[in-house]
Amino acid sequence: MRITKATANLEAYTPGEQPKSKSVVKLNTNENPYPPSPRCAKVLKDFDLDKLRRYPDPVFTALREEIAALNGTKAENVFVGNGSDEILTLAARAFVENDELIASLNPSYSLYKTLAAIRDVKWVGSPADAAEIDIPKNTSLFLWTNPNAPTGGFVSPKKISAFAKKFDGVVIVDEAYADFAKMNCMALATAVKNRNLIVMRTFSKSYSLAGLRVGYCVGPADLIEALYKIKDSYNVDAIAQAVALAALKDRAYHAKTVKRVVDTRESFTAELRTLGWDVPQSEANFVFARPAKMPASELFAALRERNIYVRYFPGPLTGDRLRITIGTPSEMKKLLSVLKKLKA
Repeated sequence: MRITKATANLEAYTPGEQPKSKSVVKLNTNENPYPPSPRCAKVLKDFDLDKLRRYPDPVFTALREEIAALNGTKAENVFVGNGSDEILTLAARAFVENDELIASLNPSYSLYKTLAAIRDVKWVGSPADAAEIDIPKNTSLFLWTNPNAPTGGFVSPKKISAFAKKFDGVVIVDEAYADFAKMNCMALATAVKNRNLIVMRTFSKSYSLAGLRVGYCVGPADLIEALYKIKDSYNVDAIAQAVALAALKDRAYHAKTVKRVVDTRESFTAELRTLGWDVPQSEANFVFARPAKMPASELFAALRERNIYVRYFPGPLTGDRLRITIGTPSEMKKLLSVLKKLKA
């Protein structure tokens, strides 16, 4: 048996820890602390089991049309994936030649670098805090998380649009956290003159469906068609399509949930700042904060010992901070209580 060099040498992506105990305060994977829309439960309860013996709609017609209507575009401009991670994998295959590069901000979603390695092409990072993007000319795919992860920072659509107009390759604006932000870039993806920009969304965060694995993207018809050409035949199952559609239609519940998370984010940020923490403004459902007195690595371990899980990313760009998902008010209160006892 032969394993490719790219696979053998691959530094695999490390997901956030999923503790088995339910008694922990889990603030490490940016999951929504609130349940999905009640309409999702109704879909599961009433789901016709006979549909499971048949293949699902391979082009997710109903879900795609609802997404198109929500975003003011046409179904031909919408692609649905088995989570947004599948869309990223397909994009690396569809838009990157073997001698070209994939780029992103740095720091950003660590999966991007891994996707390039899987594709056996080089990845380059542009400093997330730089005034201008600096990447090699043979870069063909730029992955721009906005709001960024793990920082939570937001870049204006105007700046992203200006970059895309000058860029010869494809720009994917990864808007996993956009619903928690004041603005988004969807208008760039649906603009008539758009030739190379795709906006990607997920049901994992604001719709509380991380366990379902559904994502989508909107962009020029020719780029969307390219993704359809190389996707798995039935990449989104029948249950996932039905539940995602129900969640998407419950606009009022979605808005209410998002507001609760944003309100908690703002109050938690203020509390951390009163403790002396450095907390940049976040437009996501997490904060990326530097403790006032304890090294982030030590505090990460101390919290874990107390069954509070947050995320720590070692390294010169991220090692002095913790990424803390916004949970329920009671969960954030418990975390703050422990931080005060630890004098962090």
